Amino acid sequence: MQYRQLGDSGIEVSAICLGSWLTYGVGVDDSAGRACVDASLDAGINFIDTANIYGRGAAESFLGDALKGRPRDSYVLATKLFFPMTDTDKGLSAAQVAKQIDASLTRLRTDYVDLYQCHRYDPDTPLEETMEALSQVVRSGKARAIGFSEWAPEQIEAALALAPPNVKFVSSQPQYSLLYRRAEKKVIPISIANDIGQIVWSPLAQGVLSGKYLPGVALPEGSRATSDDAHFMQQFLTDPVLEAVQRLKPVADKAGCSLAQLAIAWVLAQPGITSAIVGASRPDQLRETARAADLAIDPASLAEAAAILEGVRIS
Repeated sequence: MQYRQLGDSGIEVSAICLGSWLTYGVGVDDSAGRACVDASLDAGINFIDTANIYGRGAAESFLGDALKGRPRDSYVLATKLFFPMTDTDKGLSAAQVAKQIDASLTRLRTDYVDLYQCHRYDPDTPLEETMEALSQVVRSGKARAIGFSEWAPEQIEAALALAPPNVKFVSSQPQYSLLYRRAEKKVIPISIANDIGQIVWSPLAQGVLSGKYLPGVALPEGSRATSDDAHFMQQFLTDPVLEAVQRLKPVADKAGCSLAQLAIAWVLAQPGITSAIVGASRPDQLRETARAADLAIDPASLAEAAAILEGVRIS
């Protein structure tokens, strides 16, 4: 497993990060979830990402139980806040930051998280208030570093101008894959210039880049594409996209890897990328994706994969 420094935080994280959206504490039973956590740590994945909104606390509570008894310095733990936990508990106000970090720590059964992230930007709270509240979380020892997810370039730049020198954003969490490359335009260049690492979500485009969805074929029963949360992936479930993904198979075969491993290896080879978040409901899925971090795929093959999807990707 590769390990990379997260921005300029001094925190080293695995190139593969275990995610918990739509899985642990919600869609996967606890015994299978614990097996996945154990398998990820056994594979060298030391980085675990969650959020208070995942299952409205259920994912954090599951991880707190699953990690109980393990040395706290043996894993890097990240969580997030912003989305409504109740009708009144939402956003990035100073009161919410203070309340939600304590609630997350209680559920996670820990005194601190390594990374505390703003899940989205809060237009209803002055940015100065949010940055000061996040700085207080770090000063109090409840988080080692702070980050954001899906902020616009101008919001990132404004926050960097406000942050004290010793408390600045070290991570960005954008959607990014061979099929979704919007972050390349401005977010990644701004981040590189300011020592902010990318922890990307959906590197497999919600599973489409695994090749399991076929053009002209009904969606597999019980798959994520048929769930209530499939709105994120509808843009990828078109015949032109699915046909292009199938054309990646010879590239993966030549590289001696699966389509999923090829897609993750491509992400990890791009400038500014620190880690790719993967989800799993079975340990074998994690073992496969973990191997992608160590694949030495010819850059020409990675470029060929990108060229095949050039006409159908979202940029």
